[in-house]
Amino acid sequence: MSQAPAHRIESWQEGDITVIRCEGRITLGLATNTLRNLMREALESGSKKLLLDFGGAVQLDSTGIGELVGALSLANEKGAALKLAQMPPKIRELLRITRLDTVFDVEEDFQQALESFR
Repeated sequence: MSQAPAHRIESWQEGDITVIRCEGRITLGLATNTLRNLMREALESGSKKLLLDFGGAVQLDSTGIGELVGALSLANEKGAALKLAQMPPKIRELLRITRLDTVFDVEEDFQQALESFR
């Protein structure tokens, strides 16, 4: 019996918004490397609107948090907006404890997050 992958990260365009959806455990290793590469690629290629959807995520470790902070810094440098959507309660609490919920624009609903860019 095969086990489901620990994570899945994919990206696509919704008009002028780059969406990156994270599912599973976003932890040190391949998951955080993939997330970092997709965020940087989007921002370096000129995307001005980046939405990270965590609706399917179950875990985000300190490495993942660090990648989000790095991407936010790069977004600010590039004049781009970065928003987070559908953060599960466990991850939302982690953002609250680290006070990063005051730094990131976090939307509860994916559709509302898309509309907030317009």
